[in-house]
Order: sequence, then structure tokens, then C-alpha cells
Amino acid sequence: MDRSEGEFRNELYLQGMDRKDFIRTGLLGTGVFVTGAAALGATSNGIDELTGLRPLAMPPDVVGFNHLPAELDEAGDHYIVHRAATRGHANRGWLDTHHTFSFSSYYNPERMHFGALRVINDDAIAGGRGFGTHPHDNMEIVTIPLEGDLRHRDSMGNTSVIAHGDVQVMSAGTGITHSEFNANPDRDVKLLQIWMFPKRRSVEPRYGQISLDTRDRHNRFQQILSPSPDDEGVWVHQDAWFHMGRFDRGRRSDYAIRRPGNGVYAFVVAGSFRFTDTALDLTLETRDGLGIWNVASLHCEALTDGAELLLMDVPMVL
Repeated sequence: MDRSEGEFRNELYLQGMDRKDFIRTGLLGTGVFVTGAAALGATSNGIDELTGLRPLAMPPDVVGFNHLPAELDEAGDHYIVHRAATRGHANRGWLDTHHTFSFSSYYNPERMHFGALRVINDDAIAGGRGFGTHPHDNMEIVTIPLEGDLRHRDSMGNTSVIAHGDVQVMSAGTGITHSEFNANPDRDVKLLQIWMFPKRRSVEPRYGQISLDTRDRHNRFQQILSPSPDDEGVWVHQDAWFHMGRFDRGRRSDYAIRRPGNGVYAFVVAGSFRFTDTALDLTLETRDGLGIWNVASLHCEALTDGAELLLMDVPMVL
């Protein structure tokens, strides 16, 4: 993207472009998504559609491997590393955001998704600011506050404030609108927002929220999301499991991948971790990410006190 195009997009946004148009400009402005959607018959939204994001050179049921390898990424035959400093970044004054995968004005054709995992946005929103009402459809949207309070309102009639320890999920399904604002006027709210492709399209939209005791993730992985409403955490329309853990220095942990055919994406929320297997020995720092597949488990060791890790166990094939 040349400088003039980037400035043009920023000017449109700062002049009042709503989030739907902003996302559409960022994702469809490259032409890649337009072509894919037209060729594969994506539905009218064109923003978060599964069909519009499938690699055209691959069978229509395969998602997950078009991210290999980007020039700056470390990769092996069963893993990919995304360092924090190589993520997409935009600072709009009221919003300081980093994108692990292509989103908005950040476009990298080799960083579109990891299996069913489409978006990991690491956002800091200034006091009293936020996103006005905007639409989504056919996407599972998970919000994990890290600091501060986020005010939510949606077309299903839900109004809530979520904070650290809470997990929020929306199944956008046939279509919803919602807004997100920092509930505090004098300090930032920091959060992770994660999008996944759904297992089933055009489901009835739904909202879920849960408050968890973060003490239950000390030196262990606490499940925060699953495919079942009867399991721990929130639930989604996807064969996915999310866990968070906060570890003392030197603590070693094993995570068993929950479903054959799934991979796991490890996102370091804070601190440092070492990841190992027979063909892997990597150290990751704060906000680095590691995607790994074709393995049964993930082995890690905390290298700092209070090191915090988010694991996203997702299908590599839909």
C-alpha cells in the first residue's frame, strides 16, 4: 500500500467513516477479497465471509495453510511464528491497535488466518472513545478484556460492561449490529478481540458473557471457551477450545490438543515462554504468537514470573 492510499484511508476514517465501511475499505480495497467473493459466491456482506477468504488454488473445504511462509516469519513443517513487532499496526489517537492477521489497512496475503482463526486484534481504546454501531455476520467474535472496562450494546437488546476476568462471545450468524466503547473517561481499555469462522453459517445470532475467577488459571490452563454450552467458559459454533494460564517462572505445562485435525495458536499475553518438542525449541516474548499443527500436544515453560498465555485450539480444515 502506497503512502497516499494509506493517508486517504486514515482521512476517511477520521472524518467519520463508520466501522463497516472502514473494514470494507481495508479488506476489500486490495481487490483480493472482491475477486474471491465474486468467484466463490460470497454473500452480500463481503467483510467476514468464509467463502470470500478461501484460497482459490485449494479445495473448497481447506482453510489454514495459506499463511506459510511470510518473509519475516520463522516457520517449520508444523509451525509458524509471528513476532509481535511484525504485526500490522495503526495508531489513530483514540485507538492503538495491532493485527496478527490481515485486517483493516493491514493486508498481508500470507497472514490471512490460522485454520478457523481469522482475527486476533490487540486493541487499546482511549477513555470515552470506541466503535459506533456496526454490523457483523457469520463469524464467532470473542472479546477478552485485559485492562479497564468495555461497554457493549447490540441489536439483540444486550447492554453490558465487561472487564478483566470476563469473556464475551457473539455468534453473528444471520446478522447483528453492536457498538463498543470504553466505559471510563480517564483511562484506556485494553482487550483482545478474536474472530473465528463458524462451523455452521446463518445461525440465529446469540450473545454470551461469563465472569471467571482468574486465580483458577495460576500455574494451570483455565478453559474459557468450548463448543458446548454445558462445558466451562463461553461456547461457540465451532470445534474450538480456548484456555488461559498465568505461570510462575520455571513452571512447565503440557497442553493436549482437544480434537484430531485441530491446531493450536499460542499468544503470549505477557512475559516469556519456551516451547519445545522433538523438532522445536523456541522462545516467545510478550505478544508473540506461535501456530502449531500436526501434533498431539504443546509443551511450554514460563521463563518469567507472571507469564501469561492464551491458547486457541481450532480446526485447520473446515
